[in-house]
Amino acid sequence: MELACLDLEGVLIPEIWIAFAEKTGIEELKATTRDIPDYDVLMQQRLRLLDEHGYGLPEIQEVIGTLDPLPGAAEFLNWLRERFQVVILSDTFYEFAMPLMKKLGYPTLLCHKLEVAENGQITDYLLRQRDPKRQSVRAFQLLNYRVIAAGDSYNDTTMLGQAEAGILFHAPQNVIDEFPQFPAVHNFDDLRKEFLKASAVHSE
Repeated sequence: MELACLDLEGVLIPEIWIAFAEKTGIEELKATTRDIPDYDVLMQQRLRLLDEHGYGLPEIQEVIGTLDPLPGAAEFLNWLRERFQVVILSDTFYEFAMPLMKKLGYPTLLCHKLEVAENGQITDYLLRQRDPKRQSVRAFQLLNYRVIAAGDSYNDTTMLGQAEAGILFHAPQNVIDEFPQFPAVHNFDDLRKEFLKASAVHSE
């Protein structure tokens, strides 16, 4: 059995923090795991900036409500689900992702959770576990799944390395340069081809 594991932001949906940064004008909130590999450092910076500017979960959810999946993402996901079992592995939060999951037909999503005060302030975040994407792939492999994975950022590279086949999608040049072992593609047609190439079951 083959299982496809996909990152969410930057692969299927826009980067939520970048969208919120553009809405609010807070430039530092544009930083993602493409820029800061250490997720804890990145999240502490985000929470500090939200507190400094007086923003909480309701304001972020308002922006998320205006977002749509990336062009072609829903069609690609449908194509993938006809051929593989599909799991989305993301470092986002359920409180952020659910409105967009509806637009993608509610695929299986494994991600993190936020701690939110009654006034909407985000007080902390709860990681499901350390290095959760790689650990998820490892768990699927223990269930005798062969995994093909795709992602765009530093925090996807351990998942890509653990999988039987890893693909960089929409990745910035710095990530492509640092991880030349993974094929890098930039559109859904080429991503389809890479999944078929990596599959032991399906072919073009």
